[in-house]
Amino acid sequence: MKYCVLITDGASGWGLKEQGGKTALELAHTPNLDKMARNGFMGLSANVPPGMEPSSACACMSLLGYDPEIYYKGRAAIEAVSMGVSVAPDEVVFRCNLVSIIDGKMASYSAGHISSQEASELLDAVSKQLGSERVKFYPGVNYRHLLKLKGMGNTANALCTPPHDISDREVSPYLPQGEGSLILNQLISSSQQILRDHPLNLHRQSQGKLPANSIWLFWGSGPIPPMPSFKKAYGLDAALTSGVDLLRGLGLMMDMKILELHGITDGLNNDFSGQMQGGLSALRDNDMAVIHVEAPDEAGHAGSLSDKVKAIELIDEFMVSKLLSYPEDIRVLVMPDHPTPIKLKTHVAEPVPFLMWGKGFSANGVSRFTEKEALKTSIIFEKGCTLMQSFLK
Repeated sequence: MKYCVLITDGASGWGLKEQGGKTALELAHTPNLDKMARNGFMGLSANVPPGMEPSSACACMSLLGYDPEIYYKGRAAIEAVSMGVSVAPDEVVFRCNLVSIIDGKMASYSAGHISSQEASELLDAVSKQLGSERVKFYPGVNYRHLLKLKGMGNTANALCTPPHDISDREVSPYLPQGEGSLILNQLISSSQQILRDHPLNLHRQSQGKLPANSIWLFWGSGPIPPMPSFKKAYGLDAALTSGVDLLRGLGLMMDMKILELHGITDGLNNDFSGQMQGGLSALRDNDMAVIHVEAPDEAGHAGSLSDKVKAIELIDEFMVSKLLSYPEDIRVLVMPDHPTPIKLKTHVAEPVPFLMWGKGFSANGVSRFTEKEALKTSIIFEKGCTLMQSFLK
């Protein structure tokens, strides 16, 4: 038996009044997902434990069968694993976004989805002036980077707000606050002085692009606790593909094989077909393929309904179709990790629809892969981390 987990990050959401109360999943044309739903088993899963942040780190950890209340100690440290950045007991690591702040407002949490090459040049300029033995910057993918602080453990207690939670809002009320926040605010302020007149930003502005004129620090984390491998926890060898460091970090923590596939990104330019084909090809040497697609979530953060619907339709056309035609016995789990409502442009800690399809699963009366159809089943996993065991049994 082979297994495939398809994570459609942030694909779930809220109904939109201007669309007759329909969600992006309902608006999308998804004949393959709907066929799978009619022949599969659907319900809802609460992937974010009460009181915990509705981040992909927490939700995906739960989705993959690990209890966040035990193993989740912060998102930045998970991304550090993916990037090969060690975190010692006296160190704290932060996500360090390059953002665009215009007239005091968060104009873009991603600096207009700046390229990795441009971002690396700007972060290097910041590092040269602000970096030291105790302050180290690490370039990542596109706008996502890391900052590591040594001997400043109290910074992990600072109250920080992710920039994608405050799109179009005044940033001053959301700067780091409380214990340990002083150094964080000093770094943010100093970065703005460095980046404001950087030649690359002046060039971007001359082309009508947003400047990456500030760093933004959040998701402070200390060292992560050891986790049992997926093989030890569930008896299966697993491989994972994703366009973001977070999921690769989670995969490494679970001792999954990380697939290096060409053309895998976090947006609509992702090679959806190639990503699924690469994942399924990995089943020759592994029992399970975990395929994480970031595009619906990115569209949700951008507040773009059209892009979110398009992402869902591309997943259906180029990914789910391949699962339906897989020639061997297979079990498939399709689900988002959390909702990312277009109206909010950020995550919420609400249950999401799941679909189990394939050998051993019987239909339970749904017609489409949507939030409303999942709700109709009255099936809910109150602890999302227990869903994996039901999928594999």
